[in-house]
Amino acid sequence: MTRHRRRIARVFLLCLLSACFAAQAADWSDTSVAWRAGDRFREPHNPNAIGKQIASLTHASGWRYGSQFLNLDLLQSDHRDPASPGGRKGAFEAYLVYRHTLDIARLGDLHLPGPMRGLGLTAGIDLNAKDDAAYNSRKRMWVLGPQVSWAVPGRLNTALLMAWESNAPHGPFPPISGVQGRYRYKPHPLLAADWSVPVGEHWAFEGFANFIASKGRDEAGRATGAETNIDARLMLDAGALLGARKRAFLAGIEYQYWHNKFGNTDATTGNRGNTANTPMLRVEHHF
Repeated sequence: MTRHRRRIARVFLLCLLSACFAAQAADWSDTSVAWRAGDRFREPHNPNAIGKQIASLTHASGWRYGSQFLNLDLLQSDHRDPASPGGRKGAFEAYLVYRHTLDIARLGDLHLPGPMRGLGLTAGIDLNAKDDAAYNSRKRMWVLGPQVSWAVPGRLNTALLMAWESNAPHGPFPPISGVQGRYRYKPHPLLAADWSVPVGEHWAFEGFANFIASKGRDEAGRATGAETNIDARLMLDAGALLGARKRAFLAGIEYQYWHNKFGNTDATTGNRGNTANTPMLRVEHHF
């Protein structure tokens, strides 16, 4: 096991322990592990469709005056996204998302209009580390902004966040080989949404969407573009049908549309890999 993967394993165990402690202290909590896979993933500058297997750990919990969300994805690519130049072993990536929302409406005892269920202030961070042939991303993105929870069956949240993003890529080929240290992009807004809406007795329509403005020029001086990332899934409560507790085991189909991935455009990639349309199969177990 490489030093990088040992570090990822420690992060995974830390996230799992944190989720367990948070669940004990919370008014409500949900912790799950998931697996999903598809063979039409894309990566900027790569002309190939890529197969990926993704394992996830997700935790959400809440208390009287707020909530938190944590998701760790471990992504293993096939040989079409190699870990090294000319190699046959696929790239490996870890991507962590953490958000904490403080319920401003409850703290201030505010009366909200009819369609609004809650009003909060969200802060959080995205972290990623990927070992690949050319870029080796080390993304870091802080976010802060208001979030509205809407009065719908299930869950619907929307947030308008400001993002402060940086990266410290390294690779053997120019222009990335010339990047020194951590590069900071222009602060930029993003509109985020997440939802889980029941569809009949045993189905749910779930997902998230991020609409991200251009973040100025990248570490190579190239203009970035506005980014759209929509990930939606239709999940069956298979556990309930088999006599287990509700939402213990879920299975379904997932689809991701990602345009201008990480701000890369047709102009900067030569129309190679910056837009993905990816169907997937997904299973989840909720503790």
